[in-house]
Amino acid sequence: MSPEIEHLISLQTTDREIQRLRAEIAELPKRVTKIEQKLAGTMAAREQARAALKADEAARKKYESSIADLRAKISKYRDQSLDVKTNEQYKALMHEIQFAEQNISANEDKIIELMVKAESRENEVKAAEAELKAETAEIEKEKNIAREQTAKDEKELGEWTAKRDAARAAVDPDVLRHYDRVLKFRGSGLAEVRDHKCTGCSVVLRPQTYNDVRSGQMIYCDSCQRILYFDPSKEAPAETKVEKPARRRAHPKIDASQAWYYRPEYGGEGEVFLSFANSEGASTRRIYDAATGRKLGNTLVREGGYRQAFPEDIQEAIRLNGNWNDAEQDEWGDELPSSVLDVLQRDLDLARAEMAAHHAKEAVPSSVAS
Repeated sequence: MSPEIEHLISLQTTDREIQRLRAEIAELPKRVTKIEQKLAGTMAAREQARAALKADEAARKKYESSIADLRAKISKYRDQSLDVKTNEQYKALMHEIQFAEQNISANEDKIIELMVKAESRENEVKAAEAELKAETAEIEKEKNIAREQTAKDEKELGEWTAKRDAARAAVDPDVLRHYDRVLKFRGSGLAEVRDHKCTGCSVVLRPQTYNDVRSGQMIYCDSCQRILYFDPSKEAPAETKVEKPARRRAHPKIDASQAWYYRPEYGGEGEVFLSFANSEGASTRRIYDAATGRKLGNTLVREGGYRQAFPEDIQEAIRLNGNWNDAEQDEWGDELPSSVLDVLQRDLDLARAEMAAHHAKEAVPSSVAS
């Protein structure tokens, strides 16, 4: 691994840690706000309980004042009854006295009801005050933890920022600009290569690109533009394998209405897969990049079967297995599904191995073969 790649890996590590710390620091004030909102809710509940108790006390005083007024009226009516001249006047005063006594009884009932409720109200206030006290202590503790975490993160952020500056200083400015641009849009500017794939976008690399990355060259992914690197320490150790009988490959039918081919070079596009399909006196052709599965150009339609309509495309091409029809391929849009791409690449490996075995057999002299 080249020193510059090592500096880039160090830079990406610092960038990720700085991003994590900044996100955590930005989140802590929100956490404190939530804590304070919780405390405000508990305080509101306490004030509501106090207000209810205060309202009941005011109502009780109102009823007591009304009872005093009614008793004063009764005393007045009794004094007047001593001076009345007729039965009608006496009956009227007795009626007023009776009505006042009924109101006194009703107000006394309401006072008793409030006195019973007062005990419950007082318990609610005490419970709310106790909860507020406990919660205040807990919240202060949480706020202190949040402040301590913020101070710790800010200290670490300063340390990581210094490491980041040192790593950036060791990278070529042009490479650094490319890294920053990809980091902005992709979230990372560097991607490890594993199993012949870019781990950033999962696109399979061309064999030459893969070899260049392994050799330590500065290579950008054709698909996501991330800077690629290979870590030899993660490569599985070579194992001595027992030779197994070669897997027999299924051969596609020569007269099938759908056909897939592989071309190692096609019109300057490099390795491609070609898809053909016959339907109602015409045939279609689609071209896909063999490494990424991306569709190249538009679907082409010509009259006649594909062998007659596109003879130049199938010359020096390797026939592959595949029976996906036009409707399925239309649903794929501009890129082969990864499952389809894997099937085609596995079949291509088998076809190449079959061809290599066939050529090796033909190269053996007849005397040796006998």
